[in-house]
Amino acid sequence: MLDIKMIRENPDAVRENIKKKFQEEKLPLVDKVLALDNENRAAITEASELRAQRNTLSKQVGMLMGQAKKDPSKLEEAEAVKAQVKANAERLAQLEQDEARLEAEIHKLMLVIPNIIDPSVPIGPDDSCNVEVERFGEPATPGFPIPYHTEIMERFDGIDMDAAGRVSGNGFYYLLGDIARLHEAVLAYARDFMIDKGFTFCIPPFMIHGNVVEGVMSQTDMDSMMYKIEGEDLYLIGTSEHSMIGKFIDQILPEASLPQTLTSYSPCFRKEKGAHGIEERGVYRIHQFEKQEMIVVCKPEESMDWYEKMWRYSVELFRSIEIPVRQLECCSGDLADLKVKSCDIEAWSPRQGKYFEVCSCSNLGDAQARRLKIRVKGEDGKNYLPHTLNNTVVAPPRMLIAFLENNLQEDGSVHIPEVLRKYMGGKERLVPKC
Repeated sequence: MLDIKMIRENPDAVRENIKKKFQEEKLPLVDKVLALDNENRAAITEASELRAQRNTLSKQVGMLMGQAKKDPSKLEEAEAVKAQVKANAERLAQLEQDEARLEAEIHKLMLVIPNIIDPSVPIGPDDSCNVEVERFGEPATPGFPIPYHTEIMERFDGIDMDAAGRVSGNGFYYLLGDIARLHEAVLAYARDFMIDKGFTFCIPPFMIHGNVVEGVMSQTDMDSMMYKIEGEDLYLIGTSEHSMIGKFIDQILPEASLPQTLTSYSPCFRKEKGAHGIEERGVYRIHQFEKQEMIVVCKPEESMDWYEKMWRYSVELFRSIEIPVRQLECCSGDLADLKVKSCDIEAWSPRQGKYFEVCSCSNLGDAQARRLKIRVKGEDGKNYLPHTLNNTVVAPPRMLIAFLENNLQEDGSVHIPEVLRKYMGGKERLVPKC
């Protein structure tokens, strides 16, 4: 969410940013906000004047009532002033109602106006305009066919989607045996990897209040992603970023405590509406999965440095388990409204002969901090808004697809990279059961 001062002082820049995000339907919102803001500021000014008059008039009434004891003519004057006090009080009450209404209307519109994107963001309407920046590791395609990822898992008796369908419906799964163990091994390794980078491990709440949801994501994302608990002001998290950033809601952080660097484990729950092709079935796009996340709360001037560090951590982790990846810069039209800058880390799929998304790193500037009222007390005693960032460490369902495809051997076994072996009971490979 933008600072209202940005719209007051530079509305043309806000309009241009909306155009860069290909959201022309939101252009009228700028003028609506400006009109409501002018009306609200006028109400605030008038209310302030009335409050100032209240004390003066009250003193005048007291003085006139005292004089009326000797001069009865003053009584009529006192009654006239009393009437003015009453009229002012009624007007003030109306103005205060108007202020509350106008502020709510402005806030609602401000939630919809997108954040100002970084100048380095490539301009384009959708993800087809995302730009490959760099590759890490050589993508290779073996000389033998690689089955679909659920077929690989089934060879190890490692997945049962039919049973999950009977229990929960489409978009769920049972992981079993070595595949389930591999899933947990990846999470444990990712946890320790981030701890070694100096991040504090955290297990957050898996349900959050509606005001936290509104603080961390756009209304559009909220409606398309979040599961709400019926009859409760609680939502299941779509990623632990939501509750991790929410941890700081309404807090004033001492500057010396920055940066806050946290890595969190959680299950994630997403509606994932819409039809998807075969490559997005199986365990690629599902309603429930587990993830290791990283978040940073830092000084504004440090956020781009942290952005660079965070996506490179993802690259380093994936390369340590022998998966080739690339960094893809997200274009303006592919950025969620709160994001200043974002990139995807995509893993190589030898079966498809292309890359697919496994991580997403985002700098949200001060948007989440403003929505959640997270402030930092500087050394000079003044408060300011920090910047927030998030990035996927690993989301094992998708990570498992990349892992199995890149480590599958011709005999059907799966190679276990050295860094994972201690989490797999020392196993160097997995042997299929059928």
